[in-house]
Amino acid sequence: MERIMVIGVSAGVGKSTFARRLGDNLNIDVHHLDTFYWMPGWVEAPSEDFISAQKEVLSHDKWIMDGNYSNSFHLRSKLADTIIYLELPLSVCLYRVIKRWLSNIGKTRPDMGKGCNEKLDWQFIKFIMTTYFPRKKEMKIKFANLQKSDPEKVIVILKSKPEIEGYLLNMKG
Repeated sequence: MERIMVIGVSAGVGKSTFARRLGDNLNIDVHHLDTFYWMPGWVEAPSEDFISAQKEVLSHDKWIMDGNYSNSFHLRSKLADTIIYLELPLSVCLYRVIKRWLSNIGKTRPDMGKGCNEKLDWQFIKFIMTTYFPRKKEMKIKFANLQKSDPEKVIVILKSKPEIEGYLLNMKG
């Protein structure tokens, strides 16, 4: 396990926190896709720059990348030996997004692009609520297809806080 994707059902599921902890346990550098995608002031990076930043990381022997970004999923999944998918309940994700916003008002999180102070708006909440259940279905299909095309690829699905904690505990070096 040296090239790891950490993805999740929704914002607030804990991808970045999980990736950071896993990176510490395995002594592998963690790369947050949000830092590649968002430029100061919440401006989207040009697609070529976003893809190029990922390709640079993918050229390394070891990496952990967290973030969903379905438009570049194929790049990462092709080279990842392990995909870890977090799927906590919608209520937990929403609670965590609100808690994260309250804890970071006026600050930029380390897993976010520089100059992107924490924000929360109705559009983001609506996005989480309308994509949660369709994404759950989509990921089941995506994982089945990946396993068919690459049976060696390890796909780990963690659906509760105890499962997540147990997995991280088992990965301590």
